[in-house]
Parts: sequence; structure tokens; C-alpha cells
Amino acid sequence: MHFQITKFSNFQIIKMAYSDKVIDHYSNPKNVGTLDKAKTNVGTGLVGAPECGDVMRLQIEVDEESGVIRDAKFKTFGCGSAIASSSLATEWLKGKTVDQALAIDNMAIVEELNLPPVKIHCSVLAEDAIKAAINDYRVKNGLPELVAEKKAH
Repeated sequence: MHFQITKFSNFQIIKMAYSDKVIDHYSNPKNVGTLDKAKTNVGTGLVGAPECGDVMRLQIEVDEESGVIRDAKFKTFGCGSAIASSSLATEWLKGKTVDQALAIDNMAIVEELNLPPVKIHCSVLAEDAIKAAINDYRVKNGLPELVAEKKAH
């Protein structure tokens, strides 16, 4: 575990533990970059979290014959947990069908990265970005948009 100490005022200090997986994905992020958003087989999701200022763009490239995600890229502006969540999400997306990708939820990301409770919103952002990218892909290909489910996080 690695620790970050944040001082909010003269009286309040928070000590936050980051797992080795968060540190690895933050220090050596996988799949940083962009795909050609003009292509019909590329879906782009852009989401943000107002409470912390994190912004995440996640893209998927789908093989048109098999429906399998052959590539995924991200760019995230935010904290280490947001970058780690994005990086992990792109790794998990590759090789999955679009339907299988929809099953990736934030709690699986939380568990894999062992995110501290105050950073769970970063995993929610990653899940939202996946769904937004899939929706963009679906719309570009004449498929109906996904119906957003309200989920207690």
C-alpha cells in the first residue's frame, strides 16, 4: 500500500491508502490515446464528475464482423484513481463483445483496484464512460440507445 496525505485545513488530515494496482495503472497507464471518432465502428464516451473535476474519455473500436472490441483507448484528466480506473477498464474491454462489456460494473473495478471508499466515484465514472462509448457505437450503427438504469452505488 502507498499512502497519500492530504491537508484540507490546519485541523483536518486525511491519510488515504492506494493499492499497488492503482499505483501501477497510474504510473504506467495502459491504452492511453485516441481512436478515430469519425469511424462507425468506434464509440466514444465522454463523462465527468462534478464533485471532483475528473473528466474521462473512453473509446472502443469494434470488429464489424465479430462484434468483439478489438481496441480501447482513454484520456483522463483527474486523480490517480480515475486514471487507474480508466486504464483498467480499457484492459478489460479488449476481447469482449459489446454485450459482455456492458456487464463491467464499477464494483468490479473497485475490488480489482482496492479503491479507498472516497474514490469509488472514479470507478462509477469508468462504468459510465464504458456505457457512453457503447451507446455512441450503437447510435452510429442504427441500433437503439441503451436505457439508463438507476443503480445504487
